[in-house]
Amino acid sequence: MADKQNDIVVCRCEEVTLGEIREWIAKGYDSFEELKRVLRVGMGPCQGRGCREIILREISKMTGTPYAEVPQGVVRPPVKPIKIGTIYNSLSSKE
Repeated sequence: MADKQNDIVVCRCEEVTLGEIREWIAKGYDSFEELKRVLRVGMGPCQGRGCREIILREISKMTGTPYAEVPQGVVRPPVKPIKIGTIYNSLSSKE
């Protein structure tokens, strides 16, 4: 059963599986920020809205840290995908 769970794609944007996440947590990468740096989770178009909770719960489970005490990671703008034209138009209108 655990082997099948490891094949589950947790971060669909970057195609990162639960097995990969577990592997890196076991290596000592036990924060969302560290996993983001090595696996790019939370860096795709959804900015972690699809995978953050699952990853934080896995960190909690594997480290024995209560979920509420697991650092949530830093969300950097844009917090949701926007069209580049929106940024361009915003900058153009200020000139």
